[in-house]
Amino acid sequence: MPPRTPRADAQRNRDRLLAAAAELVAEEGVQASLRDVARRAEVGLGTLYRHFPTRDDLLEALLGRRFEALAEHAERAERAEHAGTTTTADPERALVDWLQEFTLGAAAYRDLPAALVATLHSPDSALHASCLRMREAGGRLLLAAQEAGAVRPEVTPLDLFALANALGWIADQSPSLAERREHLFRLVWDGLRRR
Repeated sequence: MPPRTPRADAQRNRDRLLAAAAELVAEEGVQASLRDVARRAEVGLGTLYRHFPTRDDLLEALLGRRFEALAEHAERAERAEHAGTTTTADPERALVDWLQEFTLGAAAYRDLPAALVATLHSPDSALHASCLRMREAGGRLLLAAQEAGAVRPEVTPLDLFALANALGWIADQSPSLAERREHLFRLVWDGLRRR
């Protein structure tokens, strides 16, 4: 039996909750008050809990799509590389593009870098599966760039994840550092490149 399509009003409430959560998490971080999310969405707290029984469920819905998009980005680059298409077949360019998308996404929500690191140690987290898929896809891009001789061989996928996350964390700390994100990205990338 196929899953039921949600009623139009229920879908509207869910969309409003996700929009409100996106705003509040950007402003206050991943620990933003669920009561404030419901208030901003102009729904009752019970409605929030019907859609998202826990904070992790809400974050999974909000951030899981971002992680899935990053995984799909990496997988498209892998397919292009294997097919030999000229636009994205360069493993170094594919990894740089993916890393830039990752770091911009990590900086979009306050406290997200810390939440991403927490998923490494919490397989029970609702975010763990989508974050793991994203990290593994990025790891395959790293391996392809290493095999092409573009990235130092001792760099591990965990190193890559930690450095990309650190760039997102920097933006949380100070607007003046956030303004230097592109410069800092280039410094990190220079450190990853094979000499």
